[in-house]
Amino acid sequence: MSSKKILIANRGEIALRVIRACRELGHESVMVCSEADINTLPARVADSKICIGPAQVSGSYLDMEAILAAAEISGADAIHPGYGLLSENPDFARAVADAGFIFIGPRAETIELMGQKAEARRQLKKAGIPVLPGSDGKLRDIQEAEKVAKDVGFPLMIKAASGGGGRGIARVNNIKELREQFPRVQAESQAAFGSDWMYIEKFIPNPRHIELQVMGDGHGNVIHFFERECSIQRRHQKLLEEAPSPVITDDQRNSLAERVTTALGKLNYGNAGTVEFVMDASGDAHVIEVNTRIQVEHPVSEMITGRDLIAVQIQTALTDSLPLTQEEISYRGHAIEIRVCAEDPASGFSPQQGTVEHLVFPSGPGVRVDSYLESGTWISPYYDSMIGKIIAWNSDRESCMNRLQRAISETQIKGFKTTLPFFSWLLNNADFRQADFHTGFLDKFDLKKEINKG
Repeated sequence: MSSKKILIANRGEIALRVIRACRELGHESVMVCSEADINTLPARVADSKICIGPAQVSGSYLDMEAILAAAEISGADAIHPGYGLLSENPDFARAVADAGFIFIGPRAETIELMGQKAEARRQLKKAGIPVLPGSDGKLRDIQEAEKVAKDVGFPLMIKAASGGGGRGIARVNNIKELREQFPRVQAESQAAFGSDWMYIEKFIPNPRHIELQVMGDGHGNVIHFFERECSIQRRHQKLLEEAPSPVITDDQRNSLAERVTTALGKLNYGNAGTVEFVMDASGDAHVIEVNTRIQVEHPVSEMITGRDLIAVQIQTALTDSLPLTQEEISYRGHAIEIRVCAEDPASGFSPQQGTVEHLVFPSGPGVRVDSYLESGTWISPYYDSMIGKIIAWNSDRESCMNRLQRAISETQIKGFKTTLPFFSWLLNNADFRQADFHTGFLDKFDLKKEINKG
């Protein structure tokens, strides 16, 4: 494959991650950046950079015209959107393709389909993947919601059809709560996603959140890189991920993977994706959504399989074919990732701002750090609070947890508070160490008290 020029339409840790993959594949990288990011590590490491606007994402990283202009000026062949920002925007994917560039991600039609959660549920159910009982289509008003609720039964989850990131979602236990919460969640969805279409799913008490990493060529061939456990969450936001899941058997794993890859093959799924499930107490898994992009937690899948998923994304997009077969993918050991955020966990995970005054990241066997931080980096209010990820791998889960504890103890970030004390507490928690947890696990703790105790 001849050398190509790839423009990265993102920032921070994921931009640096894509730059590294490009360099190892022999491709040239171009990074677009805001005025606030022009001197950051990713911007300096990229082969070239183009400033496209002010710090605010609306005037830079979400400005499609500016990004496409940068691609034209730089002579880029392809655009990698990373995750977040425009990565799951079908209009952007379509505009990239229409402008003659390769979009390193699923086609616009696929993003559009899966982004409409209710329609995605219908298509996946039709393709043979079990979905949670709920509405078969989008709901516009409370009258439609009440009809579905009577058929499905309470408790229920109201969700934004175009939602994500823990927004536009609420649990309701009866008809009174449904009538109260539906208009509130609908308004939140309109404000956050520009759509007031909703859907309803049956609420599963104390589920585990399992997801399967897939990659397709868009021509019916889909492979997987095994599952991840993402049940440690706060307000529907993931905090820690691990692979493989400590509770899934080989039979469950193989069955889940076969059903998913077959179904997505029928839909001609292309490039990276993640199929997310909730698993009930009996071990039955039901799909809740498909994320049409690479995920924050992709490193744990890389650590257990030894495969560079960003490189696979790029190779698949540039050659229109998968660079490896399912038979070439196996896993060994266990990996855990923590999302290090500029937040104070002892005060409700409140966002922090400041400048990195002192920085020491961990190293040693089986430890990986994905971060754009360096001494002097300014943590601004304009962007997401995640400043990096620490990932540990070892031969089994217990030794992996011990290695991650060691890595956290070596880490020094001065200038603002981070979530590291929370993870130190979590890794010492007896239930977590025994893999006895679910998505509501953290709700039973007074985290401020627990963290201050430590």
